[in-house]
Amino acid sequence: MADAYSWAKFLHIISVIAWMAGLFYLPRLFVYHTTAEVGSDKSETFKIMERRLLKAIMNPAMMSSWIFGLWLVYLLDAYFDLWLMLKFSMVLLMTIYHMVLSGHVRKFAQDQNKNSERYFRIINEIPTLLMVAIVFFVIFKP
Repeated sequence: MADAYSWAKFLHIISVIAWMAGLFYLPRLFVYHTTAEVGSDKSETFKIMERRLLKAIMNPAMMSSWIFGLWLVYLLDAYFDLWLMLKFSMVLLMTIYHMVLSGHVRKFAQDQNKNSERYFRIINEIPTLLMVAIVFFVIFKP
């Protein structure tokens, strides 16, 4: 079991790092995209960057984070531990945040963004707060 556990933990951590990188970077792209004129080369370049980041990195990283995380839960037999339920709720919120960002990618792709640069700067802090809570629950297991 130690071998499977080590592999599951390794793959989960790598997946989470990739997912978090995307969750931090995509809203920053939105900040800069809001300043680009609709239809400009700059705007079209941001659309490509946002779509590729979401489809090639963030979506697979989110899915693998869930898969390897659930594998860890199975290996630890920790289904009903309080710390896991708290962590799970934060990861669920992170997943909802991911879906919100995905919606923004679609809106930018259709030149229908209505949000300001300030809005994207503010929501860019959400994954940091969730990450702090998740790491707290994993380390201290309240």
